[in-house]
Amino acid sequence: MRAMRFHGKGIPLRLEWVPVPTPGPRQVLLRVHACGLCRTDLHIVDAELTDPKLPLIPGHQIVATVEAMGDGVEGFAPGDRVGVPWLGSTCNECRNCRSGRENLCEKARFTGYHIDGGFAEYAVADYRFCFPIPAGYPDRQAAPLLCAGLIGYRCLRMAGDAEHLGLYGFGAAAHILVQVARWQGRKVYAFTRPGDVKGQEFARAMGADWAGGSADLPPEPLDAAVIFAPDGALVPAALRATAKGGTVVCGGIHMSEIPAFPYELLWGERVVRSVANLTRADGEEFLALAPQVPVRTEVAAFALEEANEALNALRNGAFNGAAVIVVRDTD
Repeated sequence: MRAMRFHGKGIPLRLEWVPVPTPGPRQVLLRVHACGLCRTDLHIVDAELTDPKLPLIPGHQIVATVEAMGDGVEGFAPGDRVGVPWLGSTCNECRNCRSGRENLCEKARFTGYHIDGGFAEYAVADYRFCFPIPAGYPDRQAAPLLCAGLIGYRCLRMAGDAEHLGLYGFGAAAHILVQVARWQGRKVYAFTRPGDVKGQEFARAMGADWAGGSADLPPEPLDAAVIFAPDGALVPAALRATAKGGTVVCGGIHMSEIPAFPYELLWGERVVRSVANLTRADGEEFLALAPQVPVRTEVAAFALEEANEALNALRNGAFNGAAVIVVRDTD
């Protein structure tokens, strides 16, 4: 099969021919249709996440059909369309797993990081960590739901019942989350890079009540803010815009150093917290919710062999919404 593989920092992904994987116990062999591109993929190839398997097939927002099954697979059959997220396996035994916090499992393994992912024509995955894809979503529109959507949804849950919600960094996750938040009756304030008029127009078109630069203050104090951009300087900026008792949620897996800020910004029972990974319960809840909204994803499509160009486009903010690697065009 064809696969785009990562061999180490500073080396572009290589299009290579590799054997089609064989499913082991509790694994499904998947024929990949599409795989969403995520900022986490950039953190991996830029070596900001430092423990990938090498060589590695990246990609963790996989939409595929089941081709074959290993022993012990239940609930799926050949031809079923499934989605594969970032969380690839857990130990199911540690304190975190037993308490419903499998996203914090110390032995967790992640798709497209520890496990070969979806920048390839085939992949294998543990069936227990796969989700049925909601009907009505074409492959390329479904792919961003599997990380941008799931992480955004978990961030929204951590934001509580905030009526006035700020979103810092209006990319793949925020363009999904704004739709869910507005459907829930919240007011949404979008923050982009200063001067990014195009991004602010896109945010308003997706439902934001207001859009401005990351250094701006919104017209009303925020009850909560979610930071998706990996810029630590946004933490004090978000605190400055957040009312007493509010929460600032850091939704990324990696962020640059947070600069010192005066205690006054945190005082007043404000909270700063992170969101790590996802649970399978998050996936089940969000994928049931998405068709009700209904969530609409804006997608820039790239061919498999264009994965490096897609990564550069993401790095440079060259598109609105989400990027998707189309492996098998069925839409």
